[in-house]
Amino acid sequence: MADWVDILFPITDPTWIFFLVLCIILFAPILLSRFNIPHIIGLIIAGVIIGEHGFHILERDSSFELFGNVGLYYIMFLAGLEMDMANFKTIKYKAITFGLLGFILPMVMGYYANQWILGYSIIPAVLMAAMYASHTLVSYPIVSRYGIARLRGVSIAVGGTAITDCLTLFLLAMVSSQFKEGAGGSFAILGLVARVAVLGALIIYLFPRIGRWFFRTYSNGVIQFIFVLAMVFLSAGLMEVMGMEGILGAFLAGLVLNRLIPHVSPLMHNIEFVGNALFVPYFLIGVGMLIDVRAFFSGFNTLWVALVMILLAVFSKWITAFVTQKVCRLSKGERKLLFGLSTARAAATLAVALVGYQIILPDGSHLLGEEVFNGAIALILVTCIVGSFVTEHASRILAMDEGESQDSLSKEENEKILISVANPETIEHLVSLSLYIRNAKLAENVCALNVVTDHNHNSKVGKRSLDQAVQMGSATGVAIQPITRFDLNIASGIIYTQKEQKATDVIIGLHRKSNIMDTFLGGLTEALLSEIHREVLVVKMLMPLNTIRKIVVAVPPKAEYEAGFAKWVDHISRISAMLGCRVVFHGSRHSLDSIGNVLASKSLSDNVKYSIMESWDELTMLSADIEYDNLLVIVSSRRGSISYQKSFEQLPFLVSHYFFNNSLLMIYPDQYAEPANLQAFADPMSLNSSRKIHVSWRPLRNFVAYVCHFFKKTH
Repeated sequence: MADWVDILFPITDPTWIFFLVLCIILFAPILLSRFNIPHIIGLIIAGVIIGEHGFHILERDSSFELFGNVGLYYIMFLAGLEMDMANFKTIKYKAITFGLLGFILPMVMGYYANQWILGYSIIPAVLMAAMYASHTLVSYPIVSRYGIARLRGVSIAVGGTAITDCLTLFLLAMVSSQFKEGAGGSFAILGLVARVAVLGALIIYLFPRIGRWFFRTYSNGVIQFIFVLAMVFLSAGLMEVMGMEGILGAFLAGLVLNRLIPHVSPLMHNIEFVGNALFVPYFLIGVGMLIDVRAFFSGFNTLWVALVMILLAVFSKWITAFVTQKVCRLSKGERKLLFGLSTARAAATLAVALVGYQIILPDGSHLLGEEVFNGAIALILVTCIVGSFVTEHASRILAMDEGESQDSLSKEENEKILISVANPETIEHLVSLSLYIRNAKLAENVCALNVVTDHNHNSKVGKRSLDQAVQMGSATGVAIQPITRFDLNIASGIIYTQKEQKATDVIIGLHRKSNIMDTFLGGLTEALLSEIHREVLVVKMLMPLNTIRKIVVAVPPKAEYEAGFAKWVDHISRISAMLGCRVVFHGSRHSLDSIGNVLASKSLSDNVKYSIMESWDELTMLSADIEYDNLLVIVSSRRGSISYQKSFEQLPFLVSHYFFNNSLLMIYPDQYAEPANLQAFADPMSLNSSRKIHVSWRPLRNFVAYVCHFFKKTH
C-alpha cells in the first residue's frame, strides 16, 4: 500500500496540480464559513496537509514560488488600493494616533519581551516585534456586512493600518538591507533612505499621470487590468533595485493608483476578483506548505515561542486600542472595534516571517529560525480567529446603537436612478455616474431604459445598449434593471417610465445639435424638465470619469432654497469621494455657507474649497481656472423655481463658447411639487401633454438671429 501511495504522490502533472489547488480554493471557504472563520486559515491548513511536511501530495515547486511572490505583492497592492483616502482625511489625526501607537507600543513591548523572556538578540527581537506591530484587516468584511463601514471607528482602524504597515515594512526593509552584499554602516542606511525617498517621490508624481493618460486612451478592461499589474510589479521591482522589499513598492503603487480606480468601477472588481480567486489563495497555500507541523511537537521551546508570540501580539493590540480610546475620547464600542480590526495578522506578518527565515547568517543558520516561523503561522491562525469574533461582537453592538441614525436614512430608501441609453456612445459615462452617486446600501436602485418609437424602431441596437449597461453594472456587483418601452417619442417614454418606476433621479446624455434650428439642450431635455419634478442630470463627458482631477461647481444664488439642494450636494460629495479629487464651489456667501453645513453634517467637508462668486454673470470667469481634465458642474433650475433667473437663458451660449472643451454636468434639482403645466408666467410656451410633439419658439428665434447676423456681416 505504501509503495502504491509513493507511486501516486507527489503529483507532478501540471493539470492535476492545478485541479487540486482549485478544489482547495473552492471548498476551504465553504467549509469554514459555517464556523465564521476567515477562509485564509483553511487555505493555510490545506497547504500544511498537502505539503512536504504533511501527506506530501504536492511539492512546493517553482509554480508555488512564482504565484507566492505574485500573491504577496497582490495582497499589499490591494491593501493600498482599498484605502478610503477621503475618510482618512476627515479623521487623520485620530488615525495617525492609532497608527503610531499601534506600531510603537507592540514594538517596545515585543522587543523587551523577546530579549528577556525568549532570549533573542537585538535584530531577531526587532523583527519579531514587527510581527506584533503589523496587522491586516481580515475581519473588515464583517463590518461591511453590518453596514457600519462609514463609522468613525472603522475609518480610524483603516487609516491606522496604512501607517502601521508602512512603518513595519520600512523597518523590515531596513533590517533586511543590512544582510545584502555591500551593506554596512550608518551611511548605507542614510543612502537607503535617500534612494527610497527619491523613488517614492517619482512614483507618486509619475504613476498617476501615466495612469490618467492610459485610462483616457484605452478603455478595454483587459488592457487596463494588465496595465495596472505592470505598474504594480514595476514599482515593486524598482523598490528591490533600491534595496527595499518589493512589497513596499506594491503597497505604494496601490496608494497612488487609488484615485484612478474607484471602488465601484469594473476595473476594481476585476482586480479583486483575480486576486481573491487565484493569486492570494495560491500564495496562502504555498505558505502552508512551508510549515512543519511536527516542529510544534518537537520540543517545549517551539510551543513556548508560539505561546509568547500570541500573547504579546494580542495583548499589545488591546493596550493600543485602550490608549487610543482614552486619548481620542472614543466609546467602548469603538475601542472593541479597533481591537477586533487590528488584532488579525496576515500579509505583513507573513512577509516579516518569510524575509527573516530566508536571511542566512554566516554560520549557516536562519535569522529567524523554524520555531519563529511556525510561531508566526500559529500567530496568524489564532489572531484571525480572535479578531473575527471580537469584530463580530463589536459590530453587532454598534449596529444596534446606530438604529436612530438609520431612521434618518429612511428618506433615501426609495432612491431609484433612471438612465436613458438612447445614445450608445454615452452609456459608459452615464452608468459610471449612476454608480458613483447611488446609495451603496440599497439594492436594485438603478435601472436602464431604452425607448422604441415609430421613428427609432431598431430594437436590436437598443437591446445591445441595455445589455452593455447591465454588463457594466454586473462588473461592479450592481444589478441594473433593463427596461424596454414602446412609446410615441423618447421624451414621453422617459417621463412615464420615471413615474411608473418612481425614479428619484434621471440621468441623460447632453443632446448634440444636428442642425442650426436645434437648441442646446434639445427638445428631449426641455420636455423632461417641464414634466419631471425629480432631479435631472445632463452629462457630457470628454474623458472617463475616473481620470477627472478636480470638480468645479457653479452655484446660482438662492440655490439653497430648492427642495433638492442637500441631495445634489450629497451627490457631488459622493463623486468626489469616489474619485478622490478636490471640489471647488463657486457661489454667493450664503449659498456656500449652506453647502458647508450640509457637507459638515456628512463629514465630507475636508476635500472642499469655497470661492465667492458675487454674481451669476461671473460664470464666464471660471473658464480661466478650469483645465481640460476638470469637470464643470452647473447647478441650474427650472422655470418658475426659486433660484431661476433670466440669465439662465444665456447658459447655452456661455457653455458652447467658453466651456466647449470641458466635461460638463448640468443638475436640475428636485422641486417641491409636480411642475405645473399651465400656460402662465413660469413657461407660457409649455404644453399640457407630454405626448404631444414638443414645440418651442427658441429654435426659430435662433434661426432669425443667425440670418440677421449673416446679412449684417455680408453687407
